[in-house]
Order: sequence, then structure tokens, then C-alpha cells
Amino acid sequence: MDDPACDPVALATTYRLFGVVNPLVASWRAVYRQRLRPVLRAAAASGRAATVLDVGCGGGDVSRALARWAARDRIDVTVTAIDPDPRAHAWASAHDDGTGLTYRAAASGDLVAAGERYDVVVSNHVLHHLDPAELAALLEDTAALTRGVAVHNDLRRSRVAWLLYWVSTLPLARARTFLRFDGLLSIRRSHRAGELAAVVPPGWTVEPQRFFRLLTVRTGDTRGSEPVT
Repeated sequence: MDDPACDPVALATTYRLFGVVNPLVASWRAVYRQRLRPVLRAAAASGRAATVLDVGCGGGDVSRALARWAARDRIDVTVTAIDPDPRAHAWASAHDDGTGLTYRAAASGDLVAAGERYDVVVSNHVLHHLDPAELAALLEDTAALTRGVAVHNDLRRSRVAWLLYWVSTLPLARARTFLRFDGLLSIRRSHRAGELAAVVPPGWTVEPQRFFRLLTVRTGDTRGSEPVT
């Protein structure tokens, strides 16, 4: 998928399938309830719309899910979804489901330079794509952009996770999508908890989660948590 010359049909199919796979493997619903919703409610209670930034949004499925959940909870929120890849930006913009997101072809550094800040900053399966310098830069950017909480949700490297994904995606082995090949590669590239904890700056925590995930979290001025319901 990172190849600028990759098959555009396979890329579009992969973006579409992310909307099916991410709810199964990334557990964003629980992250929203426990870590994001309290911050958004506190921000909205101050009399303004709460703000969410999704960095490296890909096809935008996580951004749209967060907007839908906030709407169901009657939280006034604006969601901005950014991706520096023009292909991702074009696909996400063309497949908006009416949730009213703002899609921007931009990188996190562009927003820092513009002095923007958000109550909640998130990313989904981005960290494992980055080399050490890029990882440090993203964490620095998102710390600057966050006034509430930042949550980077990523894979946790495990031989068991790789084998389970290999088996579960066998039906896609001949399909015109990158979901199987890139997914297996992403698991191999992802971090273990200790590896990531050793390189994140002060103020960030790395928290292992079930289903072979890691949350890299920074909490700003607004704190709070809610039980999963």
C-alpha cells in the first residue's frame, strides 16, 4: 500500500475492507468509551464543540466511527481526518457517510506549524509504518496538537497474532486486495510493549491490550475515565 505505483483497484478494495477489519482487530469502541468520551464530554460542556484529529486516517473508517459514536452520545464534536497520501485523502473524501468530517491531505507537522490544537488526537495502525526518527517526530507533533488526550492504537508483535491472521485471511489469498499481505507484514513490523516503551518520550505510556494491541497514550489537561458499558 505504501508503494505509490501499487494497484489502484487493490488499494481501493483495501480501504473499503478496513471498515470491516478495524472494528474486529482495533477495538476502538472500548477506547472511545474509556479514554476519549470523557474528554469530549468535558470539552463540550465548556460551551464549544469538542475536537478530534485522526492522524494518518487512511480510508477514514475510524474517523467516521468516532463521529457516529459521539453523535449517539449527544456530544457536539467536529472531526478532522488527515493523511499525507493523496490517494487516501481522495478515497476517504469520496466515501464520507454524511457524518460531516473534514478531510485534509496534510501531515501532522503541517497542523503544528499552523498552531492547531485538538481535544483528542488518535491514530490507527500508523506507528509500525515509521522509522525511529519518524516515530519521534509524530509523537512530538501529536503532543503539541493535544490539549486533552492522544491515543495511538497499533498492533503488538506476536508469532501467535501472525499465525491467527494468516489463517483468518486465507479466503483473501487470491483476492485483489492488500489486506492479507500488508497485514502480515504489519504484524512483523510492529513493536512489542517493551520495545516501544523504551523509545517513547517522557509523558507517554505504552499499554498492552488484549487482541495483540498496544496503546501509546499521552494525557493533557483533561483527565477522566469511564467504565466500558
